[in-house]
Amino acid sequence: MNPTRVLVFCDDLYHPAAVVRAGLAPLGASGEFAFDWIENAAGWNPAGLRDYAAVLLSKSNVCSAKDETPWLAGPNEGALRDYVRAGGGLVAVHSGTASYRDWPIMRAVLGGVFANHPPPCPVTVEPVGGHPLCAGVEAAFTVHDEHYQMLLDDPALDVFLRTRSAHGAQVAGWTRREGRGRVAVLTPGHFPEVWLHASMQRLLVNALHAVVAG
Repeated sequence: MNPTRVLVFCDDLYHPAAVVRAGLAPLGASGEFAFDWIENAAGWNPAGLRDYAAVLLSKSNVCSAKDETPWLAGPNEGALRDYVRAGGGLVAVHSGTASYRDWPIMRAVLGGVFANHPPPCPVTVEPVGGHPLCAGVEAAFTVHDEHYQMLLDDPALDVFLRTRSAHGAQVAGWTRREGRGRVAVLTPGHFPEVWLHASMQRLLVNALHAVVAG
């Protein structure tokens, strides 16, 4: 069986591409997924999206760590929305929800966006029991992470993950439909150790499977 092709958008000032590359390396080594990477999105061509079963977004709305020009702006602002509406899959992880607060097209696609976070702290990640996107993740787990505080817009979000810390409780994982495609969001993931936690790896695989299956 050929691997599922996934296009990864990553790299911004506070979330270097190296973290995402390390976090996805085991999934690539499994042979189940083939990842292509866009770290500097300046001048990217949305036409290339059609070659991929899914997009994994772990980049705030900047071209790169050294170029804070918005990459989803102008004629490209609706590119990911159109891709998903046509049947593509989108997984947004951590910074893939950041700095889209004032970009209504992308905010609507995600169904919710990052608002702020306290300093890194112990964060307990709690799967919603029985949810198919939590298959293989039987219990809560605690990681040292940024506890993302979220603004949720879509009342019909299908929530599969919650997080708790000394700073309260948050919805931390959900899916939603956009046209003929599906979106999955995971808010943990500031540090490589979070991405590489066995339960987080399972959640990433489940999310990719879900958005590809549609």
